[in-house]
Amino acid sequence: MYPDHTHQPPVQRAVEVHQPTPYPPATIAPSPVVTVQPGSVPAVASIVLPDGRIVTGYAIDHARPEPVTVKPAVSRTAVNVALEGVGFLAVCSGLLLLTSFIAALTAFITQLIILAAVIFGGWIAVQIFSTSGHQGGTTVNIRKAVIKRNHFHG
Repeated sequence: MYPDHTHQPPVQRAVEVHQPTPYPPATIAPSPVVTVQPGSVPAVASIVLPDGRIVTGYAIDHARPEPVTVKPAVSRTAVNVALEGVGFLAVCSGLLLLTSFIAALTAFITQLIILAAVIFGGWIAVQIFSTSGHQGGTTVNIRKAVIKRNHFHG
């Protein structure tokens, strides 16, 4: 049995070979130079093939990977919380020192007031108790005093 499922042998046909026809190298006139703002039009690249042909086209920028941002070992939030804690401790210790200073100043002023009261009270006591025992000075005895019309006659 034959491959085409018939009982006849296949017909022999002549084989035709086609050879590609090479194109003659083209002469390309140089294009006029046009000044263009950089970045607005992609760059044009020309490549000369080994047989002399020139292929011109747009240059393709290769995809560049996004730069990897290096994350710090410690997060910024943790650093901020730690710094706030240190600042809070500094403020608390400063307030503690301030209240201690105010308490000490209050105690000092209280002691000065008590000392002044003791000294002044002692001076007053000396004045009071020393007048009764004091023998010097002028003694005036008023026996019969007549006051007439705002004049004193003694």
